[in-house]
Amino acid sequence: MRLVLGADWRPNVTFKHKRVSERDQLDLFRALPGDLAPRDAQDLMAYPFFSLAKSKRVRPIDYRTRTVAIRVEAVPDHGMATIWDADVLIWAASQIVEARDAGLKTSRLMAATPYEILTFVGRGTGARDYDRLKAAFDRLQSTTVLTSIRQPAERRRHRFSWINEWKETSDVHGRPIGLELILPDWFYAGVLDAALVLTIDPAYFRLTGGIERWLYRLVRKHGGRQPGGWQFDFQHLYRKSGSVARYYDFAADLRALVARQALPGYLLGIEHVSGISSPLLTFRPVPHTARG
Repeated sequence: MRLVLGADWRPNVTFKHKRVSERDQLDLFRALPGDLAPRDAQDLMAYPFFSLAKSKRVRPIDYRTRTVAIRVEAVPDHGMATIWDADVLIWAASQIVEARDAGLKTSRLMAATPYEILTFVGRGTGARDYDRLKAAFDRLQSTTVLTSIRQPAERRRHRFSWINEWKETSDVHGRPIGLELILPDWFYAGVLDAALVLTIDPAYFRLTGGIERWLYRLVRKHGGRQPGGWQFDFQHLYRKSGSVARYYDFAADLRALVARQALPGYLLGIEHVSGISSPLLTFRPVPHTARG
């Protein structure tokens, strides 16, 4: 016997194709209250990932050594994420480390109020500060990074944005109540590794210049608490900064920072060594007795 099916026959099967978003797969981590010690990711302290200028930068950063490759790209609408925008990532790292050390579950999906973020990084809390914070989120989300750092094979690269996505949240009446953001795997994995995070001086947030902020992070990463300090030649620092300034202007800024002793917790100096055309910037921790 042969079964004949009508033209309008359909199998009794329902197919549901529902797109599962990244947000749906992550647990929400609510920002912890209270005063937290600021922590910074060492990879971000050691390499040029951010614009050091307050004016919009679209020109990419290309940094290469024998072992490290970094390319940072921006979009014209927002420009590249700046060293001031990176304060959001310092806040995120501080939250994650604090929660991890307390035995709490962390997540790449984080929720906070603008007030919590702005006060942590030493900013004002007015409407203009809120708008600037949202602009920082836009730059962090639209800036893309391609790097070989922490990749398992020499030729492997990881591409990501500093924030995968972000949104404003509101209550049932439509009033804004906070922000949510999703961090990239690359950043989150680095923060979870205790060996890749350092505590920084809260006075860092009061540094106003791009070069002095960048230099503090570099000095904290390399100088650490070594009594003998560390040193870099000016040309090496210039290449490592990713700055678009002329070398002459960059060197002048370094000399001005030394004259002002602008970095919290460190003494800066300049040495001229025979046979080396570029001056050396020296730095060492301020002795505890001298800190008062």
